[in-house]
Amino acid sequence: MNRLAGATSPYLLQHKDNPVDWWQWSPEAFAEARRRDVPVLISVGYAACHWCHVMAHESFEHEGVAALVNELTVPIKVDREERPDVDAVYMTATQAMTGQGGWPMTVFATADGQPFYCGTYFPRDAFTSLVRAVSDAWRDQREAVLRQGAAVVDAVRKVAERPASNPMDDSVLQAAAATLLKTYDDQHGGFGGAPKFPPHMALLFLLRHYQRTRDEAVLEAVRHTCERMARGGMYDQLAGGFARYAVDGTWTVPHFEKMLYDNALLLRVYTHLDRVAGSGTGRRVAHETAAFLAGELHDGHGFISALDADADGEEGLTYVWTPAQLDEVLGEIDGAWARYLLQVTPEGTFEHGSSVLQLAEDPMNAERWQDIRARLLAARAGRPQPARDGKVVAAWNGLAITALVEFGKAYGDRDAIALAVRTAEFLAGVHLVDGRLRRVSRDGVVGEPAGVLEDYGAVAEAFCAVHQATGEGRWLALAKQLLDVALERFRDPDSGGFFDTADDAEALVARPADITDNATPSGLSAVSAALVAYSALTADTAYREAAERALATVAVVAATHGRFTGYACATGEALLSGPYEIAIAAADPDDPLVAAAWWHAPPGAVVVAGEPDRPGVPLLEGRPLRDGRPTAYVCRGFVCDAPVTALEDLVAKLA
Repeated sequence: MNRLAGATSPYLLQHKDNPVDWWQWSPEAFAEARRRDVPVLISVGYAACHWCHVMAHESFEHEGVAALVNELTVPIKVDREERPDVDAVYMTATQAMTGQGGWPMTVFATADGQPFYCGTYFPRDAFTSLVRAVSDAWRDQREAVLRQGAAVVDAVRKVAERPASNPMDDSVLQAAAATLLKTYDDQHGGFGGAPKFPPHMALLFLLRHYQRTRDEAVLEAVRHTCERMARGGMYDQLAGGFARYAVDGTWTVPHFEKMLYDNALLLRVYTHLDRVAGSGTGRRVAHETAAFLAGELHDGHGFISALDADADGEEGLTYVWTPAQLDEVLGEIDGAWARYLLQVTPEGTFEHGSSVLQLAEDPMNAERWQDIRARLLAARAGRPQPARDGKVVAAWNGLAITALVEFGKAYGDRDAIALAVRTAEFLAGVHLVDGRLRRVSRDGVVGEPAGVLEDYGAVAEAFCAVHQATGEGRWLALAKQLLDVALERFRDPDSGGFFDTADDAEALVARPADITDNATPSGLSAVSAALVAYSALTADTAYREAAERALATVAVVAATHGRFTGYACATGEALLSGPYEIAIAAADPDDPLVAAAWWHAPPGAVVVAGEPDRPGVPLLEGRPLRDGRPTAYVCRGFVCDAPVTALEDLVAKLA
């Protein structure tokens, strides 16, 4: 029976024609397992996951394997991006049981959802043996299986217990930066060894930390890491956009899928690197990444989730080149130059003698380089193209909106601002249903999964950014609406921290409450950032205090694990900086004072410009032009300096 055909998730739709009798996550699936007295097989993945595709081809598309799965289990297919709450619970169980995790995730559970055996990818023979062994244990060793499940659930619940609270002060942030620098790879950039993921949130934190402390070692680590990532194979040298991670420690060979959240966060990193330290690489990559987001990931409604790692069933097929292929497209002379510049060798850096393109140096002849890029891109367009995960995720769109506002304001790019506003309109009009956020949509139609904490936080922060970009009060009102739901439905009143799911959400075997940043900001980090921004824009200290209490629950972990608390630490830097509240009373939104405020903004600063006393814009209340001239009002932590009208005076205040 095909139960996946009506799914919102492209990942589930990839499996709709499998001979496996998949169920969507639902009470009915667990009731069926209870009725049949068989275990549940929970298979979790996502549309751009290469090894998910491999396991699907090997096992889930195989008639014999499917018959076994259907006979001995009730199989449930879950999109981890659509149901991050389900993923979080069972990933914690998998890590507790095996010491590692990843996708595809393979979990066997009771009809009550208790996981008793967990793993990741299994080859076909191993998987079929496992299904039989689990079924045998279920039949012959039921008590042991149930004891195992109860122990795993107990371990999952213990993981969710909160550490002691401690203010996220200067000592915590200094310690977090120090732990990052201890693992810094001074040869290749980044932190730690292979595989290397783009440490975007850690870099955002370190850039803000440098702004506050002027620690040159911190800036050098950021600059070097950004340079190496941008020159390596993880960055698409032809079309822009970063792949998910590098499989090696040198940023040479990527895992080729391109995720929205990585590129949104890296757009912020490269924009801020140029703002803070002046960086040609930062400026170039910021512009190329913004163009990639607009051209490749926006579907007219919102930003889709990802481009797949595979094309025509082969990983990296779209992106890699041999010397002969370059010569065929470019001719012998330009081909030779491109081989040197893009480090394409006869031996290759990838499979079958092909190479991932890397940039050996900044091209001296920019016009020639742009011509070669265009010709190679045109040729690449004739190759099989990666599949697209067309699912629009609220939180990740929030990250993209915030990044585009910051980029657009830094460089005066009106198109970027317009795209951010249009996407925010879509979230407000489609994803916000009866005052609550829905997590996903596809083709402009909203799905059923409820928003989790990261959705509320990232979208509220995005609405605060759009309020700053437009000077329109309704965006601030929408941000307040989301934050009030977060405070009412997600907050832990005892600790001041947050759960990842609402108090009226579907009850799982444990209520997830992850305080660490992983591929995206944790829900707690995201909502804390939004609370700080909203408080600065409104002077409402209750929201700031809520952020401070939430961040205090992360501080102990941040001091020793800066790599996994980057967004929380970046928000902590905003609080220590003030954050600055900058209001520009000006009729012209492009007045030089406005541009200077955005370019020189201290960590986490908010900037609003417009006519004095504009309705719904608290920072412009009672702030007139002086002598008929545009006027900047700079406050810090709710304490204000004298207003200024001269550009150099504003820059001096922000320095």
